[in-house]
Amino acid sequence: QVQLVESGGGLVQAGDSLRLSCAASDQPLKNYAMGWFRQAPGKERALVASISWSGITIEYSDSVKGRFTISRDSAKKTVYLQMNSLKPEDTALYYCAADRGVRLPLTSEYWGQGTQVTVSS
Repeated sequence: QVQLVESGGGLVQAGDSLRLSCAASDQPLKNYAMGWFRQAPGKERALVASISWSGITIEYSDSVKGRFTISRDSAKKTVYLQMNSLKPEDTALYYCAADRGVRLPLTSEYWGQGTQVTVSS
C-alpha cells in the first residue's frame, strides 16, 4: 500500500518562505504525476501545483504562479513545493497527491494526510 508522507508545514509571517516535501513510502510511482492541493476552512479543495513523471508537464494555480515552484527529485520518490512570498490567503491544509497520467484530478488515487500552512499578516 503506497503512502504519501508530507512534511514542512508551519506558521510563518507574510512574505516568508516554506518548503513542503512529499515522499512516496515505497518505490517511486512510475508514470504517476505528483503534486499538491490545498483546502482552507469553508472552501473547496483546489489544485496548487502538479508535476508529471517526466517533469515536462507542470501546472500551477493562477494564485501561486510566480511565487511557488514544484520539483521532483532525481529518484522521483519525492516532490517538493517551494513557497515564497507567502500571503495570509495561502493559509490552508496542504495535501500531497499522486495519480496516473500527467495531471492531478480531484479524484487522484493516492493522498497524504495533509500538512498545515498558516501565514500571519
